[in-house]
Amino acid sequence: MLKLLLGREAKKFLDTLPPKQFRQVINKILSLLENPRPNDSAELKGYPFLRVDIGEYRIIYDKYENNVLRIILIGKRNDNAVYLSLKLK
Repeated sequence: MLKLLLGREAKKFLDTLPPKQFRQVINKILSLLENPRPNDSAELKGYPFLRVDIGEYRIIYDKYENNVLRIILIGKRNDNAVYLSLKLK
């Protein structure tokens, strides 16, 4: 199984979620630890990251060195803020 590394912005976003959505997102993250390339994942154009959707949220992540799954960002699926944050990195 992979180890999990949550980015600072991802942690902040998780803190703002209501309990039901928090559980949904965390369950999806935990499933990524077992299978980092599920069928519903897609590569981001122009970035070395993958994305996966869960409900109204999008998780941006990559499989990092030494068997570490790194969660870069979590954001709303229907706005572009998650992608604007990526451009700032």
